[in-house]
Amino acid sequence: MSESSFQDDVLGELGQDGLTEIAGLLGTDAAGARETVTTTVGAMTGGLQEKAGAADADGDEVREALAEVAEPPLQGVATLGGGLLGGGLMAGVLAKVSKPVAAAVSKKTGIPVATVSRVIELLIPVLLAVFAKRAAAGQGAPGQEGAAGAPASGTAPAAGGGLGDLLGQILGGVKK
Repeated sequence: MSESSFQDDVLGELGQDGLTEIAGLLGTDAAGARETVTTTVGAMTGGLQEKAGAADADGDEVREALAEVAEPPLQGVATLGGGLLGGGLMAGVLAKVSKPVAAAVSKKTGIPVATVSRVIELLIPVLLAVFAKRAAAGQGAPGQEGAAGAPASGTAPAAGGGLGDLLGQILGGVKK
């Protein structure tokens, strides 16, 4: 079975209703909405990868957000405070990346920046859901040994295969 791309996963999570909403916002059809979503998601993930590779505070923040996304979900009462579904650190990182992405997508497509920004606002919860699903699916990633394929207790997901593997797992869908 072939590995789906991150954009395909986002489109699948968005569903037909989400695409229809974005198409209405853009004043286009489903195909135009799909193209805008894939362009926007590609720019956002590219921005995340670029920032994650930086040796500065922004890079640290993105790496920390990716590690948070890759952590196993909390169970029971501990989940009432938020966690990934509440947005967590990754939601803040995506919000920071959204302004330059909106400008770049606007320049590439001719769609007004404000409209692209609204599309991004609609996409952030979808991106968070896809990040969480991809991270959960990668729990048995190489170098992370534990019972039933789970990471060893107290081991950060990035520790097993490094940042590149974590980024590939969550953003690129790369499996070894």
